[in-house]
Amino acid sequence: MEVCGSSNVSLREFGCEQSLLSRPDGSSSFVQGDTSVMAGVYGPAEVKVSKEIYDRAILEVLIQPKVGLPSVRERSQEQCVRETCEASLLLSLHPRSSLTLILQVLHDDGSLLSCCLNAACMALMDAGLPMSCLFCGVTCAITAEGEIITDPTAAQEKPLTGMRDESRALMTFAIDSAERRVMMSSTKGSFSVHELQQCIAVSQKASEKIFQFYRDSVKRRYSKTH
Repeated sequence: MEVCGSSNVSLREFGCEQSLLSRPDGSSSFVQGDTSVMAGVYGPAEVKVSKEIYDRAILEVLIQPKVGLPSVRERSQEQCVRETCEASLLLSLHPRSSLTLILQVLHDDGSLLSCCLNAACMALMDAGLPMSCLFCGVTCAITAEGEIITDPTAAQEKPLTGMRDESRALMTFAIDSAERRVMMSSTKGSFSVHELQQCIAVSQKASEKIFQFYRDSVKRRYSKTH
């Protein structure tokens, strides 16, 4: 949302609610500024013989846009989310079964992929699925002047469509909670190796705030139940 350097990371306000849907095994809604996504996890469940894998569960990810049918953009985002979840989940504990993660976009005001990743992680936590680590998504944009914007809005991402020559690169990283490693990256635009390293460092620092929000959110939820 705000321009920041590697020493000062600014993010929009977060909001999260878990177990808000009754039918899925785990669900969450995640809000970053005006961007919001709802997630539902189903499984482990039976899988068709033609699709089953003998030593692990299969994971299917579906992203539904706010209006219309899924396009190439959603298919690309689904792959990013699926690869991140597969790296985090202990799928070998549920062989010959299936997991389905459905993400419904409620509103897109920028940094949608990172919001989808955060909603997915909270939904997997709510479902109680075994994971080797948590993960979060951080989006960075680089302006024509070389400034790094974390958690950009749709207006700040818009120059990437060619309307104006301001932001020239957009990157989304999935960061793990154990060692702050990059689990997945999705990049668009032109940038140098040094700028990529800067964005990774900024994202790793921003992830600390997101993981702290995870902890605070879960703590508030379970403190209300007792």
